[in-house]
Amino acid sequence: MMKKYLLRYLVLLFGTLVFTACDEEPSEEIYEPKNQFLVGAYTNSVEEGIGLLEYDPITNTSNIEVISEGVSNPSFILMNKEQNLLYTVEEISGVNGGRVKSFGYNKVDKELTLISMVDTYGDHPCYLALDPSEQFLVVGNYSGGNFSTYKINSGDLTHVQTIAHEGQSIIQSRQEKAHVHSAVFQPNEARLIVGDLGTDKIYIYDFNPDYAVPFQPASTPYFEVEPGSGPRHLIFNDKGDRLFLIHELTAEIGVYSYENGEINLLNTVSLTPSQYQGTVGAAEVRFSPDGKYIYASNRGDANEISVFEKDLNDKLILVQRVPTQGITPRNFNFSKDGSFLVVGNQESNEIVIFDVNQKTGMIGDLKQKVNFSNPAYILPLN
Repeated sequence: MMKKYLLRYLVLLFGTLVFTACDEEPSEEIYEPKNQFLVGAYTNSVEEGIGLLEYDPITNTSNIEVISEGVSNPSFILMNKEQNLLYTVEEISGVNGGRVKSFGYNKVDKELTLISMVDTYGDHPCYLALDPSEQFLVVGNYSGGNFSTYKINSGDLTHVQTIAHEGQSIIQSRQEKAHVHSAVFQPNEARLIVGDLGTDKIYIYDFNPDYAVPFQPASTPYFEVEPGSGPRHLIFNDKGDRLFLIHELTAEIGVYSYENGEINLLNTVSLTPSQYQGTVGAAEVRFSPDGKYIYASNRGDANEISVFEKDLNDKLILVQRVPTQGITPRNFNFSKDGSFLVVGNQESNEIVIFDVNQKTGMIGDLKQKVNFSNPAYILPLN
């Protein structure tokens, strides 16, 4: 009798397990196809400001919205590594120059919360840099011809130093005085490298974060580039022994060696073909995410992005020139995986998205055009 009841119990238990297993719905895999980019811009009203672009390469769909109304000309934006703090210039002029603002960023809610707003002590701030420890923020002031430094405390900014440049160069319409256009920390040394379009110099500063004023001119304080070149943006390779500099006024990339605070020109390469006739305005330079290729934008009448690879002697070999299908490609950036490129065509008020062949470095098909007023900076989010 006991065996009979035990058998019935086992049959019922098995049936319950089978029924329950069949009744459960299969688990759904978490899928997050959208790539996000913050967009800096020049503004015409208080309704404009920093934008958030979302792009889904699987469905080839996009969306953009302003998430920080009332920020004036946020033409350069920067985030910390954790991506919970955002810094932006307000590229304006005033009694105390332009402004820099810091925000807390909530990625889930897509919200920016103002933490700090301070003067830059130079007109038209146009560039931002964080030191490797993220304790200091450097702001380059284009019209002011100087750069200012701020100590960071949980996003709050305190001014600690301003250094002014003096001088001019040969193109009077653009080089009548100093114009600081970039500031980059050398990846392997405690030094700041500053590109000055107005003086045709690359300045070198020693960085001492424990000092009351953290920056002092290095023993070799600057390197003079070819007159009329107009140093704009620059990048280092990972080793820190090669520097790639945009020459805005001649539309070139200069390749420079760097060793122990000494800079020397190795070679230059033009962004335009030899038969080109028209205006130029080289703007941005970036590595591909894998570091194999170098990309540079050229405005003026060109409106192109050029792609280069390096040979064994650090010479740049042209891979491709591609029209950006708009006007004034001021800035561009890659998706985190490097599979597509996002370009801000400032004067045609649009953001364009291209496929990228990561094996060849070549820019491929246009995937999307997104309307946005005066896009000036593209910053990918993780």
